[in-house]
Amino acid sequence: MTDFRVPKLNNNDTAYVLVEWLAEDGQAVRDGDPIVLLETSKATEEVEAPADGVLRRLLAEGAECEPGQVIARLLGSADEASGESAGGPAQEAAGKAADEHPGGPQTPAPSGDASGVVVTAPARELIEAHGIAMERVYALGRKVIRRTDVEELLGGQASSPAAVADAAPAANDAGGDDDAQWITLSRAQQRTAEVVERSRREIPAAFTAMNADVTEVLSLARDLTRRLRTLVGLPEMVVKAVGGLLDRFPMFFAEPGPGPRARRAATADVGVTVDVGRGLFIPVVRDAGNRPLAEIAGDLVGFRKTALTGSFRERDLQGGAITLTLHTHDGIVFAVPIVFPGQTCALALTAPRSEVVPDGSGFAVRKTATIGLAYDHRFINGRDAAEFLGELRTALESPARFLTENG
Repeated sequence: MTDFRVPKLNNNDTAYVLVEWLAEDGQAVRDGDPIVLLETSKATEEVEAPADGVLRRLLAEGAECEPGQVIARLLGSADEASGESAGGPAQEAAGKAADEHPGGPQTPAPSGDASGVVVTAPARELIEAHGIAMERVYALGRKVIRRTDVEELLGGQASSPAAVADAAPAANDAGGDDDAQWITLSRAQQRTAEVVERSRREIPAAFTAMNADVTEVLSLARDLTRRLRTLVGLPEMVVKAVGGLLDRFPMFFAEPGPGPRARRAATADVGVTVDVGRGLFIPVVRDAGNRPLAEIAGDLVGFRKTALTGSFRERDLQGGAITLTLHTHDGIVFAVPIVFPGQTCALALTAPRSEVVPDGSGFAVRKTATIGLAYDHRFINGRDAAEFLGELRTALESPARFLTENG
């Protein structure tokens, strides 16, 4: 018999949601078969069986679980399976959870209606706090109702003029301190807040910014978009240029370690922010220094499509050595990123903007963008930061080399 424990999927979450079992209770599975779908604050991840065996589930769909918790067992044979749990997994789940987490917090069992819709405990708490009719919840048409689904429902309700009008008298009656006055952060935003607080608390960051003339590189990007038949823009060019700086600036890609040292990165794995209105994701472009620009562009196009459905896997989001934050809305001229725990620096890139500059006896218009660098001052000094940004600016202002690296 093999215990199936919840793996640690990321460093930000202490609990996940069991969205769906991918194998039936009592089904024979093989080592490496996907058997359960777990949701974290940023992604949904298929988790595979660690061994051959007959699956005996111990936790219902929609319940929360934590890293290390036993949520299933893989038994040696069908006979062992029938003897192990004659009463069925649902009857044993609570007792087994208590045995495996003595004294620990217990997750309330999820509940649902006769149609099989599962409502997680955090979602039910929010439903009850706001008095939402269950018919509206079931009308979402989802198999598992999570807290984020209820928050989405509340967001639509708050945007309705009728809902706002109905809420106003209640606010007055309660002395101006009822739930209608509070905006609940989404689960993803709560995790973002935790990372930001940790960064501000643990990392003494400094910041340096530099403008770059991106007129030529933008022209080249348009040409490469046609030639490579995939979208190439300034972010793709910056990722490629950053990847080429690993050998000269290893500390900028290193992982801070205990004491006065940092672990060197083997490859330039660049995390890039993606936000299409469904939360901030930071998927990672692997080995940006050695891969052709066409592949990097393909990765970023794929990330944007995946962000629309929120279906990132944890492995898409893990392992970044340096982060590039994109601030591409028109009018943004300056942005200071946070340094993520486990990294020594983070880059910020603004949208290109037009700038009039002297040109001989007259004037010319060029496109410029600001590249900012926030860095852990314990590992990187201001002079090093300026040199790093200078090399990046040189690569962008002399983009001819991209022509030989277009995949």
